Amino acid sequence: MAKASKALKAAKAAEAARKRSQAKVWLIASGKGGVGKSTLSSSLAMALTESGLRVCVVDADIGLRDQDVLLNLENRIVYDVLDVQNGDCLLPQALISPADYPNLSLLPASQFSRCRDLEPKAFRQILSTLRSIFDHIIIDCPAGIERGLRGLMNNEIDETVLVCTPDDVCIRNADRVVPLMEKKGLPRPWVIVNRLQEDLIRSGEMYSAQVVADTLDLPLMGEVPEDPSVYRAVLQRIPVTDIDCPARTALYRIARRMTGMTVAFPQIGTARLPWYKRMKRAKVKEVKRIAH
Repeated sequence: MAKASKALKAAKAAEAARKRSQAKVWLIASGKGGVGKSTLSSSLAMALTESGLRVCVVDADIGLRDQDVLLNLENRIVYDVLDVQNGDCLLPQALISPADYPNLSLLPASQFSRCRDLEPKAFRQILSTLRSIFDHIIIDCPAGIERGLRGLMNNEIDETVLVCTPDDVCIRNADRVVPLMEKKGLPRPWVIVNRLQEDLIRSGEMYSAQVVADTLDLPLMGEVPEDPSVYRAVLQRIPVTDIDCPARTALYRIARRMTGMTVAFPQIGTARLPWYKRMKRAKVKEVKRIAH
């Protein structure tokens, strides 16, 4: 009987080790706020679960949590990541799942604390435990390069992603994050370019996703078009993955790439349009400077 019990424990330990080695931890960062990083993080998590994968979103923006709002879970939070760190609860007690996405769990951030309160060693241990439960762990980081981001970087992270919009300010700020990640020994980040506008790219006023990636010298993970449906979905508390829109299609492309699939890029604004779309294209309104 004792031998059977030991064998069972060994089998469970081996299974946990196998799962840990297969699980992937993603750190999603941005050089500045307002680029859509948090919405992308939660939406990608939802898209991944539709493949049957178990996914955890870790809201690491201590003091400014928003993943609970994006996932419609703000009224269900009892414990948060700092409660787990401080031993006030077990990790499973802090995890909550949306009713429509049972394979998705959220580990909430603390709303009334500071980034420095999250200890790097404790956070690394939390990620290690999550690896044995989930297939993908997505860390939604605070924006910028302050201490809050630096404290999250550790050797449990497998992949890093920078979310960037196609403008000079965002590209410059994103470029400052890359050396910080390299200094911490993290993998070179992928880049997701958000809020691309096809007509502005074709008119030469906006960078294409590939130009942004080449400027940052980073591999392109995905390109997401500017889509009014996304903002309306956020206002109505509807997941972007639940509406039929171009942004949803882009998110699912990225989610498939995250699982290792090869998916073609749509090349927003640079791919040649079919003749019937070229005929219907509206002219871009000219921007005129006001005389002073």
